[in-house]
Amino acid sequence: MGAVMEQIRKVAIVGAGLVGRGWAIVFARAGHDVTIYDGSDDIRVAVIDRIRASLADMHEAGLIDAIDPVMRRLRVVDTLESAVADADYIQESVLERRDVKQAVCLEIDRAMRPDAVVGSSSSGIPASAFTEQCVKRARFLVVHPVNPPHLIPLVELVPAPWTDANIVPWLREQMEAVGQAAIVVRKEVEGFVLNRLQGALLNEAWALLEEGVASAADIDLTVSHGLGYRWSFMGPFETIDLNAPGGIADYARRLGPLYHAIALARRDPAPWSEALIGKAEAERREKLSASRLGERSTWRDRNLMALVAYKQRTSV
Repeated sequence: MGAVMEQIRKVAIVGAGLVGRGWAIVFARAGHDVTIYDGSDDIRVAVIDRIRASLADMHEAGLIDAIDPVMRRLRVVDTLESAVADADYIQESVLERRDVKQAVCLEIDRAMRPDAVVGSSSSGIPASAFTEQCVKRARFLVVHPVNPPHLIPLVELVPAPWTDANIVPWLREQMEAVGQAAIVVRKEVEGFVLNRLQGALLNEAWALLEEGVASAADIDLTVSHGLGYRWSFMGPFETIDLNAPGGIADYARRLGPLYHAIALARRDPAPWSEALIGKAEAERREKLSASRLGERSTWRDRNLMALVAYKQRTSV
């Protein structure tokens, strides 16, 4: 087993799209020096202004005291090597494709310090699929955030079979120190925990839409004004524990047969068809034109900021 550092001080961000920018904010807000690299010249040129705009919204929402102290901890560089060479921790957030991640991780592997740790923002591809050829593969694992990571704090730590076992508990502490809620996924499964849970809900939503049970808008309303209210501060096990007089066992006895029957009704899942996707797309574009997607994303982020601020005030 390898050694781990006392704490993260210098961070490298490789891949500065939406997720990478969010990670940069997470670490800089926590007081770490952050070096940012992206293979796209356009992204490198724009990233600082985009981060500043996000920080301005966060400042307005009361989530940070000041913008400039965070900005001063950020530096954009023109090569991957210069980004990672002196980093204690490296967060890779490149395109969600095995070949792309493999190529970038091999570059990181060659340039990183032997004692550095590399987390991949992979949403569902396990680290064993793209780090096997790395000389320092024991220092790599998946560190999967929820987008945007500077507003939704959950992060999944998913080690590969060869990840140094000392890294996971250490990194969990480091993530918690920068304000993230870290969970450990004990074995590699496709989609990890978050996307398997999200996928179960999505697959049922698509099936209900396809069967004509409800419109896409009404299915959305069921979550945003129903399930989502509880899920914003409780998980599924705590939810059902509080939804029956005798707790979780009582709930399971009462409603277990219903959920089993629902599961049996979905034993032959089909891929989302082009026709079904077209139906959902048509409904969504009636409600929100494609030209307003960016505007609505900003609305989403500002609502998330308000929720985060509320949860911080009430310690929910």
